[in-house]
Amino acid sequence: MVRQLRGVGLEFAESAPLRLVFAAEVGAPPEEVYRALAEETAEWPRWFSAVTFARPTEQGREVHLRGGTKFMETVVAAEPSRLYAYRIDLCNAPGVRAMLEEWRIWPTGAATRVQWTMAVDGPAPLRLLLRAARPGVGRAFRDAVRTLDERLTARRADRPAE
Repeated sequence: MVRQLRGVGLEFAESAPLRLVFAAEVGAPPEEVYRALAEETAEWPRWFSAVTFARPTEQGREVHLRGGTKFMETVVAAEPSRLYAYRIDLCNAPGVRAMLEEWRIWPTGAATRVQWTMAVDGPAPLRLLLRAARPGVGRAFRDAVRTLDERLTARRADRPAE
């Protein structure tokens, strides 16, 4: 059953009852990472294995995950090469009351740091389950960022020299 979640803003990334935060570095420049996150929605299943379907909508995105979870999202922040965040408005996962995901991007010398925050409100059993799932979610994030970096590196290599 699809349910309407509570609307939250960007501040929820810091104030949510449960926050899962993961970070990794990639060799791609921030503008390429941002483009992949914010503008190439339909490509997400090619690099984030938890995502089976993604398409842009008028307000944000529709996303399907492995296991059958479906989201309708609204973009709440889009700062090119720095920040991409969206709240989940509709979701079929039981127990979720509010959810926001935030992707922060910043250069670190020759690399780019990517930080993903999943901010969630729900009853205690859901928060306990998500805390227990933290290692697997972290592994999925690191694998996704590694695959994204490989894709972006290959894309740069395929471009003709200027």
